[in-house]
Amino acid sequence: MRKFLLTSFMALLLALTGITAAFAEELSFDEIYSGYQDGGLVFSDKVASLEGGQVTMQGYMAPPLTPTIHFFVLTAVPMSICPFCNSDADWPEDIVVVKVNEPITALPYDTPITVTGTLETGSETDEETGFVSQLRINADSITG
Repeated sequence: MRKFLLTSFMALLLALTGITAAFAEELSFDEIYSGYQDGGLVFSDKVASLEGGQVTMQGYMAPPLTPTIHFFVLTAVPMSICPFCNSDADWPEDIVVVKVNEPITALPYDTPITVTGTLETGSETDEETGFVSQLRINADSITG
């Protein structure tokens, strides 16, 4: 009976993750920005319309700043070091911060992953590290 309940619970979790991903809008790195202004990059209309909603993005996990960090950087191409970890003034157009509830174990930097979660925009500074981000996904699921 216990094995049946555990198996049923795992199946339910997988189904719910699939449901979340099914309702998420796909967002690619080339759809994030619409151009530049005096202040820097400008988010696209698609990003503005998806803020606070569920999105799915594909990319690569850049190595985290520390082993116990609660976020990582999703990149358009594999990167073996953390890209532009200084300020939002240096924010490149091909990375997104992915926030996680539990510290994450780094995946090999060249392993493609898919992240599904809630999209956030605007400058935010991580209190623990001082890392500044412009675009974030609060991850519900990460698959590789």
